[in-house]
Amino acid sequence: MIDPLRRRRLPRWIRQLGASPVGLGIGAAIVILALIGPYFAPYSQTGSIALPYLEPSQDYLLGTDALGRDVLSRVLWGGRHLLVLAAVSTLLALALGLAIGLTAGLVRRADWFLVRILDVWLAMPGILFVLVIIASFGRSTAVVVAAVGAGLTPSLARLVRAATLEVSVRGYVEAAIARGERLPAIMWREILPNIRTVLLADVGIRFTIAVLSIAGLNFLGVGLKPPAADWGVMVSENREGLEVNPAAVLVPALLVALLAVSSNLVADGVAHSLGRSTDTNPARV
Repeated sequence: MIDPLRRRRLPRWIRQLGASPVGLGIGAAIVILALIGPYFAPYSQTGSIALPYLEPSQDYLLGTDALGRDVLSRVLWGGRHLLVLAAVSTLLALALGLAIGLTAGLVRRADWFLVRILDVWLAMPGILFVLVIIASFGRSTAVVVAAVGAGLTPSLARLVRAATLEVSVRGYVEAAIARGERLPAIMWREILPNIRTVLLADVGIRFTIAVLSIAGLNFLGVGLKPPAADWGVMVSENREGLEVNPAAVLVPALLVALLAVSSNLVADGVAHSLGRSTDTNPARV
């Protein structure tokens, strides 16, 4: 437990994490593993080096996979793709959600039209929406990122709209409107700084959903193409050898789960520090 006196010396953004030091620690460890892991990989991530499904040994600490590749090397390489793609998808959803939500919350003439679009958008099953986009535009990394980001957008936009409506009736916003300030300036200077804590709590949930969505798409074979090293792809490729070398499946699956749980814990800690619960946030994808 952090001493109260020491806690006051911590930066404000860390203190906002509330009761989530465990989630923050796990998440930081996985991020570091994903970023620097490739530099410590003992073998190539794509080259076959031995017989398939060898059990863990001194030479191959996690054994080999279905094609005789070193599992440890692929684990060390596989987190980078998942982490980067999930982060970019979340940032895309954040940008689109802010644009739509702020506009709907401040521009009354556009509000009804945008809300109807969001309602139709949300009515579509998330996984079906993503699969339709991938089937229509191809199975590239950019399409996967765009599909997942678009799937996360409507629920985030509705959250931004609700927060904007709450802030827009306050005196400083009305004063800015009365001064004749332009709409982008009002959004940037008056609205966004006062809803950023709500966004901070929600973005962690969106990142969790993005991680699980991209890993799930890779597992289904509609995400990254083999022989790319990715934790979701590894689970899919090696599931038939689960009884022979469980590490080839269980280790990447565990890392995906830990990444999702840690980001969820951090978001939940922020949410509790703000007096709200992430359980009410709709999971889009």
